[in-house]
Amino acid sequence: MNFRTDLALERKEYIDKHSLDGIISHRKTVDGITVDTITVTDERGERTLGKPIGTYITVETVPFTNNSDLFSPSLYVLRDELRSLLPEGRDCVLVAGLGNEDITPDALGPRCISLLFATRHIPDSLAEETGLGSLRPVAGIVPGVLGKTGMESSEIISGVVKKIKPCAVIVVDALASRSTDRLGKTVQLCNTGISPGSGVGNHRRKISEETLGVPVIGIGVPTVVDGRTLACDILEKAGISGSLINKEDLKDTMMVTPKEIDALIERASRLIAMAINTALHPDISGEEILAVVS
Repeated sequence: MNFRTDLALERKEYIDKHSLDGIISHRKTVDGITVDTITVTDERGERTLGKPIGTYITVETVPFTNNSDLFSPSLYVLRDELRSLLPEGRDCVLVAGLGNEDITPDALGPRCISLLFATRHIPDSLAEETGLGSLRPVAGIVPGVLGKTGMESSEIISGVVKKIKPCAVIVVDALASRSTDRLGKTVQLCNTGISPGSGVGNHRRKISEETLGVPVIGIGVPTVVDGRTLACDILEKAGISGSLINKEDLKDTMMVTPKEIDALIERASRLIAMAINTALHPDISGEEILAVVS
């Protein structure tokens, strides 16, 4: 493939339809929201798609910068898709926000954690007294970045997992897309974990069930497009082959992000945080949770 993307859907779009052995795809529309589910079933699918065996759900939302309504259909579609990936039961869940909060396009994860309804520390008796009923234990962590902490995010998260023993880990991170058309209006969920920094070519140790010993659900929003990928996309839209671009011409990779990135991150983090909150606490309304975390 002549482009960089973290989205399984974009990879599938550029695969010959006759080469989809080991890959099952399904599209549905819920309340006007398009949901694509791609399942990689075996090693053939892994090789073709370049993604591990597992399920990848892509939700095309209303553009974040055009929609300030938090309690929109997008929220409930994301909530329900996330629930479909979560283990059954009400055991503790750890939510990790990856990224660098000092760099806006990479601040999605940390911003989500700031809006997380963390409940692991709340005694059942206090929850009952405040009218919240039975709360599922939820913990949040922002592991930071290697350059600041000297530790891999996976190392920090692994240590927390060993201590609090959650039944699953939800990891939120910014992603890279192949096309500017998907920036700020796409959310990908998967049950295969996540590789921090892969979208910007800064590959770090993977965070997955294989490395942590518990199921890992990845949630991401594309916030950047690789410069060379963008150039290829523009050429192809003009009917010119992107293969004409010499790799050496863009050797020092440039990442491109929308001018509305501040609003995109602010609204995307609110939407994903509330989708996580409502998925983990089904007995509490979104409005009640928002009153607590705001």
